[in-house]
Order: sequence, then structure tokens, then C-alpha cells
Amino acid sequence: MSFTDRVVVTGGAGFIGSHYVRQLVTGAYPAFADASVVVLDKLTYAGNEENLAPVSDDRRFELVVGDVCDGELLAEVLPGADVVVHFAAESHVDRSIVGSTDFMQTNVLGTHSVFQACLDAGVKRVVQVSTDEVYGSIEAGSWTEDEPLEPNSPYSASKAAADLVARSFYRTYGLPVCVTRCSNNYGPYQYPEKIIPLFITNLLLGEPLPLYGDGGNVRDWLHVDDHCRAVQLVVEGGRPGHVYNIGGGTELTNRELTARLLKETGADWSAVRNVPDRPGHDQRYSVDWTKISAELGYLPRVGLETGLAETVRWYVENRSWWEPLREKAERARDGSPARAAV
Repeated sequence: MSFTDRVVVTGGAGFIGSHYVRQLVTGAYPAFADASVVVLDKLTYAGNEENLAPVSDDRRFELVVGDVCDGELLAEVLPGADVVVHFAAESHVDRSIVGSTDFMQTNVLGTHSVFQACLDAGVKRVVQVSTDEVYGSIEAGSWTEDEPLEPNSPYSASKAAADLVARSFYRTYGLPVCVTRCSNNYGPYQYPEKIIPLFITNLLLGEPLPLYGDGGNVRDWLHVDDHCRAVQLVVEGGRPGHVYNIGGGTELTNRELTARLLKETGADWSAVRNVPDRPGHDQRYSVDWTKISAELGYLPRVGLETGLAETVRWYVENRSWWEPLREKAERARDGSPARAAV
């Protein structure tokens, strides 16, 4: 199957979506070498036009500012698209606990609007980018794609609902949609409210690190470049109607992750402040990514040691990108301390 005409990326100005777009436009994915790329993004607090600056002057690139819930806009943007990669989502767990309405609106109703518009436009391939959090918490072993969905936060519940909408559109209407479920991402351009960029920028500013509970929660860490490369493999070769887990292969407790960040920045444990755990905090996530490896040849390439070092260096060298975001977020919080979502 050849993809050489038009790709629409929703949420393409966010952390993961913008990395995918930058890779796409700069030729990292040869099957899309001649494709035009349209980003549809609402440019909310986490959607940043600067994330797309490296490719904004490319003749193949176009940014459309708008909401995935806007059916009329989708009806204008999607006709002629060969591929739609749906990254757009509200994704911060803590924000979903404080107020879940936006998560249900964007992640569920917005996803429905995108799929309906894809169906109407005859899009050849759709990928719904989801999360391992839809499975809930697992004490031992790893989830396969056949595990039941048991989400424990409003965020993960909204993503689970979106995944089921994807299933229904495939089974009922034949929409050629695949679902990917990734573990925790990290890398450059990540909005500084997630644990890795929050802790790095706090250390650079001389502020304490707010570590939830005893720091014993376990996550599998996946570099954004590996994630986007896996998504591209699913776009090109995934079986419609199927789910593909994407893992990084490195599980750490949050305390172990914190120790690595302290080492990378030359700080010590005096910078850490244990804070009360958040409600419904999942203890451990772990996905089995045997399926995508066997079917599509996926293997993570960026080791955590290298990836973390490069990520720390990027934040050190790009204060002009994240300092305004931090200042704006702190004004919105009225000075209350930032919390890390993991």
C-alpha cells in the first residue's frame, strides 16, 4: 500500500504528535517521502506552534488551528486524506482528577467526530493513539492486547472509551482503524508538567522535586522517537481492527527514575520532597509488545541512559522554550506547587 498523497495529524502540535510530524516532514519515514502533511490542533496549553517551527517553512506542511470536536471543520480538512493519525487528546492525569469534562469532550466526543469524518471522507488508514493506562494496574507480568480494559482515572477512562469507539467503527462500518497503546513517553518538547520535564526544569530552577508517596510506582519508559517509529509501522502495516502495544523495555520505580535525573543534573536527594499520593494512583504499568515486534519488526532503539542524557541536555539548552510555559502555568496555579503525572 502506498501512502504518497496526504496525511492529517490531529494534535500534531503536542509533544508526541509534533515529533511524529517533524520526523514525517524531514524524511524519516520513506513511505511518506512525498506526502503533504496537515496538522489539526487546537493549540491549547500543551499544543505549541513552536514545536513545529523546524518544519513550518516546508512546502509540504500546513497547520490548521481548530478543534477535533468541530464536525464542520473536519468535513473541510479530511476529504482527500489517505491517512489520519489521531494524537489529539487531553492527557494529564492530575488535570482529569481536578476536572474531567474536557477529557470526556475531547477524548471521547472528539474521537467520535474524527472517526465519523474519516468514514465520510473515505480515509484509507486511521490510527488511534492511546495509552497503556486503559488496562489499569498490574502487579506482575505484562498486559497483552487482549486484556480487559480497567481504567482507574478519568483520563484513562476517556481513552478506553475512545478505543472502544474505534473498535465499534471498525466492526460496524469497516473503518480501517488500528489502535496503539504506548507506555510512558519522554524526550524533547514535552510539556513541563509530566514527571521527567518537571523534575529536570525544577532542578534547573533550584526548586524541589514533588515525588508522589514513597516513589514506588512503576512505569515502563519509552523514548518519543521509538514511539513515533512504532506508530509509523502500524500506519504502514498494521491490520485494521487490531490493537498494538508499544513499550520501551525499561521499567523503573519513580524513585529510581528520580535518582537517575538527580545524577544527570548533579543534584542530590536533598532536592526531593515526598508529597501525598494522588487518588487512584496506579501502582504499575507494563505492556507486552510481542505482537508489534513479531508482525511489524518493532524494537526500541533509544536506551534509557542515552535518552535521558539527551533529554536533560535539550532542556538545558532550550530554556527559552520551557521557561515561558512554566511561568504561564505557575500564574494559572496561583503559585501552588506543580505535581508530576506518572
